[in-house]
Amino acid sequence: MTGLAVPVWPGDGWTEGRRGSTVGIISEILVIALTLFLVLLIGRMIIDTVQAFARAWRPTGVVLVLAEVVYTVTDPPLKFLRRFIPPLRLGTVAFDLSFTVLFIVVLVLIQVVNALR
Repeated sequence: MTGLAVPVWPGDGWTEGRRGSTVGIISEILVIALTLFLVLLIGRMIIDTVQAFARAWRPTGVVLVLAEVVYTVTDPPLKFLRRFIPPLRLGTVAFDLSFTVLFIVVLVLIQVVNALR
C-alpha cells in the first residue's frame, strides 16, 4: 500500500477546505438530489420501454407505487420541455426528444455542481 494517501485527521486529503462549508453542504445536497432525479428518469425509461413492448402489462402492488412516484416526479419537467421541443417525426414514427434533453441537462447540472465544489 505504498503511494496511497490516507487522510488521518478531519480536513486532510482531497476535501480539505470544503468539509463543513455552506457551499460544500449545499452542493452535496444538490448533487444527491440531481442523482436521485436521474435514477427516477432511468426508472421512467424502463417503465415506458416495458409498456411499449408489452402493451397489456399494467403495474400492480409495489411496482404500481414506484411507478406513481416516478411519474409524479418526472412528469412536470417533461411536460414543460414538451411545450418547447416538438417530437422528431421520421415517417410514421415520432420520437420524443424532451426526455433526452432533460437527461442531458441533469447530467450537465451534476457536472457543474461538482465543478463548483
